[in-house]
Amino acid sequence: MKKNTRRNVRPGGPLAQLGGLTATQFLRDYWQKKPLLIRQAFASFEEPLTKQEVIELAQRDDAESRVVVHAGRQWQLRHGPFSKRDFAALRNSLWTVLIQDTQHFSQEAHDVLARFSFIPHARVDDLMVSYAVPGAGVGAHVDSYDVFLLQGSGKRRWQISSQSDLRLKEDVPLKILARFKAEHEYLLETGDMLYLPPGYAHHGVAETECLTWSIGFRAPSQQELSTALLDHLRDEVHFDGQYRDPDLRPSRRPGEINAAMTARMERMLAAVSHAARDKATLRRFLGGYLTEPKSHVYFDAPEPRLGLTAFSRRVKRDGARLDLKTRLLYLGESFFLNGVAISVGAADRAAWRQLADARELPGRAALSGSKAFYETLHRAYCGGYLHPDSPRPAAPGGRRGP
Repeated sequence: MKKNTRRNVRPGGPLAQLGGLTATQFLRDYWQKKPLLIRQAFASFEEPLTKQEVIELAQRDDAESRVVVHAGRQWQLRHGPFSKRDFAALRNSLWTVLIQDTQHFSQEAHDVLARFSFIPHARVDDLMVSYAVPGAGVGAHVDSYDVFLLQGSGKRRWQISSQSDLRLKEDVPLKILARFKAEHEYLLETGDMLYLPPGYAHHGVAETECLTWSIGFRAPSQQELSTALLDHLRDEVHFDGQYRDPDLRPSRRPGEINAAMTARMERMLAAVSHAARDKATLRRFLGGYLTEPKSHVYFDAPEPRLGLTAFSRRVKRDGARLDLKTRLLYLGESFFLNGVAISVGAADRAAWRQLADARELPGRAALSGSKAFYETLHRAYCGGYLHPDSPRPAAPGGRRGP
């Protein structure tokens, strides 16, 4: 991917990746409403990873990978990490390998996501890549979230449908539609992109050996969000009350949960309901929830590690950038880094907002930071969450691998 792709993000003007639409036009007319095919959304697209790098990434235990094998009516789903022998055994099969969160391993993949910064970072999930041999696919299915399907090398034929029949095949390890009736069909070539709103059925088959990049967005279900909130309340909110009934009378029906006991417990549970509606509690929950790294993500502490003074000098000179796996968001005057609220003074909020928005902070923007600003940055650096910026060396041919 070419350098400085963030310069192409101009939410107020026409965007090449949206076929010349402005972000406002796209969000108003298409987002969560109807599909959009964009020819050459990424002109002269240079992929973040090659086929070989994708295969190598699927062999790492810190990458979330899957292989789907299709033979007639039979489907197989396997989870990584995989070995070279696993891929050699697939030689005569119809197979696809999928890898989530490629932006964790490639700056170029992160730069692709940056082209979609007209959508809040809190809504962006990941950049997934799928490599497929000719004739392979993962079956007709629907996603519960918005997705942009960006074609890399090769060609893939997509069929899409607004059908309401979303029943699934039985005894299949994938969520494949039992009946799929295509309404539209498109052949995507390198740089073409197809946007699909949630719930739109689609079926992609590789016409040639190909790589497809999927920009997916977070859309938690109400059940998932509610369960996470209850977990947060359990861990973060403490209640001092205890059930008491000093006026208890002899029971004539010992097996009954009587009205008095019910009323007392309802009063106790009302405190839980109140805590769940408390705005400060909800803000802390949302900030932590939306920045919590996925379970397979871990960070490497720097070795050797710079002391606070040397680190501050480097940041003032070169700036800082977030680690590819880091999530930093802000909500009003509160800031959240990888699931944890961080303390930020009023004088430093502008710099932290800039770091959250652009994921990097130029040295000139850090010069006015307070002592506490550099101490907080340094703690994040020691955890592997951010790094002093420096030019990233390019591999032969101008590409940088995972």
